Amino acid sequence: MRRATRQSLAVRSRHHSPLVFNDPRTFRREGAESEKNALARMTADGARGNATLEFLAGTAQNAAESSEFVRQAAAAYRTPVDYGIGGLSGQLRQVASLIHAEMPTRIYYVAYQGNSFDTHVHQADPHARLLAYTADAVRGFTQDLKRIGRADDVAIVMFTEFGRRVEENGSLGTDHGTATPMFVVGNHVKGGLYGTHPSLTELDDGNLIKTTDFRRVYATMIEEWLKFDDSPAVLKGSFDSLGVFA
Repeated sequence: MRRATRQSLAVRSRHHSPLVFNDPRTFRREGAESEKNALARMTADGARGNATLEFLAGTAQNAAESSEFVRQAAAAYRTPVDYGIGGLSGQLRQVASLIHAEMPTRIYYVAYQGNSFDTHVHQADPHARLLAYTADAVRGFTQDLKRIGRADDVAIVMFTEFGRRVEENGSLGTDHGTATPMFVVGNHVKGGLYGTHPSLTELDDGNLIKTTDFRRVYATMIEEWLKFDDSPAVLKGSFDSLGVFA
């Protein structure tokens, strides 16, 4: 499930359509009342032995049930935990509400909107502020999970779609780069640094040279956390897991 305005490549699949929404309060069927009534009748009447209608009715029913579940879970959730401010705080709070409501979802995906970390200009202050927002949101989320008794059930993976170059550009920022850190957070994580720090002087056309393939992190999550033993089928290649979890 993703909390956003559109489906991300990170959760796209040939075989599964993720649940995507931005505001749980408006996660419902919109349109003319006649359309809503027709959809409700189609769902209620059932498929009547027609495979196509059966598929459509099932899809409509699943959408209606998911919408109702999400809206009720979000509306009912109360927490004293401070998630801070910034783009992730509200999203992670909504994830906590769905976990608390026992939504049968294995993967939740949240993200900053609008390329917040794409710091080509005056990077220093905005970057530090965004890191503080992120730390506050993740801290609040982990504290809330502990409060509701679900901290042992959740692992967090933090990543960015692209890194930054080492050298400062002419606008007091940095341009798109390749290698970037990833973080794994959770009660079962064996803390520490996996891999080695990249060199700041030995570069590839101005880019950091990666020391750990990011697909090893994905293989780790697939095999060690989700307990799916065929990560090559997902990643289209074989990658050693990192042994992150105790």
